[in-house]
Amino acid sequence: MTHGLTDDILDAHSLRVVKTIADTGSITAAAHALGYSQPAVSQQLRRLERRAGLPIVERVGRGVRLTEAGWVLARHAAAVTTALDAAAGDLAELRGMRAGRVRIAAFPSASSTVVPKVIASLTARRPGIALSFVETEPPEAIAAVREDRADIALVYSFPGDRSERGAPAAPGLSVRTVGADDTVVVVPSGHPAAGDEPFDLSLLAGERWIAGCPQCRGHLLEACGRAGFAPDIAFETDNYVAVENLVAQGVGVAILPRMAVASLPLVAGIAVPRLPAAEARTLQVVTARGAHRVPAVGAALRAVDEVLADYPGPRSTGPGFEGAPE
Repeated sequence: MTHGLTDDILDAHSLRVVKTIADTGSITAAAHALGYSQPAVSQQLRRLERRAGLPIVERVGRGVRLTEAGWVLARHAAAVTTALDAAAGDLAELRGMRAGRVRIAAFPSASSTVVPKVIASLTARRPGIALSFVETEPPEAIAAVREDRADIALVYSFPGDRSERGAPAAPGLSVRTVGADDTVVVVPSGHPAAGDEPFDLSLLAGERWIAGCPQCRGHLLEACGRAGFAPDIAFETDNYVAVENLVAQGVGVAILPRMAVASLPLVAGIAVPRLPAAEARTLQVVTARGAHRVPAVGAALRAVDEVLADYPGPRSTGPGFEGAPE
């Protein structure tokens, strides 16, 4: 009977072991990550290989690597462990327990605006949830979800983003649009058009420009291209305060997301008129498929929605999200 095959061969613990070996690259590192001894992990692998009738790892020099069978199990592990976490969370809810774990990854300007409010809201409602947060740009945040190092990635994408940037690079994951964040141009307060909204970017064709992260630099090039010119990029920094001070000193101009400008008091001597709505970035949450059914993750996603109500824009809902338990 086929059900006996899977019952005898596979279990959640074995899948976690194989996936951790895939993530860390060795049995020793996997044992450390899981909190087990190296012999215990090796014994678990031997037991799994006996059950499967196939080798899961093979020796390469002094190390090991996964066989084809091992990679098959590693690919399925994230989905299986997410489903098991969801089931465990549902049972905990039925027992009246308000526990769980949520790992959040988000981009820098969200870390000082959106994320603190999400954490505060979730902590107030569900004090038993263990929360962690790491600040990282969208490609790395998406990778963290894919590799089961984060449950929720708060990311963004700009108009014209290529497939390797942002949420378009998340095949196989759940991507949901949760709002929009205006883009502003940062110019000296004495600029003739400093009070104009929406600002005509073509007025800055002859200026020197300050670029930021690769994704933001890409948007700068795309936006200026739509305005009919190629920007003369003279400076590069991811530091929003540095950008504002450079503009205040008259050495260049820049474009920034509104969220970045709102994260700190505005530097004296600059103006931040809004660009047309078509240049706004889209805000998205990325999770493993079905992760919203894990009660703690579902609660965190609702907190994200509530906080991002201050950033209105087109929104989408993932399948079944509306039914996630409170």
